[in-house]
Amino acid sequence: MSENVRLDKWLWAARFFKTRALAKKAIEGGKVQYDGARAKTSKNVELGAIIRVPQGWDIFDVEVTGISGQRRGAPEARMLYAETEASRERREREAEARRLNNQVMQHPLKRPDKKQRREIQRFQRQQGE
Repeated sequence: MSENVRLDKWLWAARFFKTRALAKKAIEGGKVQYDGARAKTSKNVELGAIIRVPQGWDIFDVEVTGISGQRRGAPEARMLYAETEASRERREREAEARRLNNQVMQHPLKRPDKKQRREIQRFQRQQGE
């Protein structure tokens, strides 16, 4: 059985967006790609299509494995798509980089002490030469 479901409705049913209006806004803004190209809101979703969807800091590349225009629970919504292995690895790498970056940035900013000021001045003199 082949259903005709619009892209915005499928993204909403698959729980990528809270409302169809948000899904429509993302599609019209060029954030969502359908098979590597910019898509229109009314595009009919087909099995096997690759859809790139932004979610916060992450970008998901998912393959359509099911078609539904009805929003259901999260476990059922996950049955509508399968994330590609490359996408999963990229998201994990970027999440680790963000985590490491946050660890480095957590030190509170404070004024340099006397020794640090001298090192800064020495460094600035060396750069000026």
